[in-house]
Amino acid sequence: MSDEEQIWGHLERMRRIRSLEEKITELRATNQIVGSVHLCNGQEAIYVGACAALDLTRDAVFPTYRGHGWAVACGVPPHAILAELLGRSTGISGGRGGSAYFTAPDYGFYGENSIVGAGAPIATGAALAATFDGSGRVAVASFGDGALNQGAVHEAMNFAAVRSLPVIFIVENNGYSELTPISAMVKVDQLFRRANAYGMPGARVDGNDPVAVSAAVAQAVERARRGKGPVLLEMITQRLVGHYIGDVQHYRPEGELAAIAKVEPIVRLEQRLIGLGRTRPELDDLHTAVRNEIDDAAAAALGDQLAPTNTVLEHLYA
Repeated sequence: MSDEEQIWGHLERMRRIRSLEEKITELRATNQIVGSVHLCNGQEAIYVGACAALDLTRDAVFPTYRGHGWAVACGVPPHAILAELLGRSTGISGGRGGSAYFTAPDYGFYGENSIVGAGAPIATGAALAATFDGSGRVAVASFGDGALNQGAVHEAMNFAAVRSLPVIFIVENNGYSELTPISAMVKVDQLFRRANAYGMPGARVDGNDPVAVSAAVAQAVERARRGKGPVLLEMITQRLVGHYIGDVQHYRPEGELAAIAKVEPIVRLEQRLIGLGRTRPELDDLHTAVRNEIDDAAAAALGDQLAPTNTVLEHLYA
């Protein structure tokens, strides 16, 4: 596959994620989707680039509650995601998980988690299991910059380093710990440097470039499969939306959103493709095709049967 073909594929998957999030925004605004929803607009390159470097027939991804983009990048069909958020029985988790809790293990997507940083110890457990089951599995734990201050994340990284476990810790550093700038949360905001304290490699990556993300994750995967242990990757990105739907974003400096919209990952990748000979009409046709795909998926999901309420207590463990 040529570089141009690879980049075109990245753009198509990133467009699919963006269009899905835009459709979810529409459905939430009309209360067809209910509950708390966290979107990933602007962070798509992380998911697409990382998943391109994984073998999702055996590797496992453990994202945060901002997980729709990870799910799409793992190959979960948009219809199954939308049906889940709409509470339909055809949803990927039968309509039980909603926006923040659905899971799709058949696609290597092992569920979102609303406990900040909780994916790190869970992924570490999956990596520990891989050292016994001979699968060669690599686990990926992805969380926000604020989660790096959670005690459970510290314990997970320390344990993974001590046991040389095949786990990759990805920090989606979008500059804000919920509504607070990361610079106001920590003295040293180069978060990848924390890896040194655990005795594992750390690196800062351009999280708006799927090619750079894929290269960094591929290197970490290769290292993990050789039994050399975990890696901490800090992906620098920005979100184009609020922390959650309904966030008025009063904390953002004036002009910040307009500035980052000019350098967000889809804009950058389209500019790169034009430099490689693609035309604006071709890019617009791709956008239209993906948007129509998502519109069709939403229409189908809205026509599906609602999940039955008399089974709501099934599959619950306490």
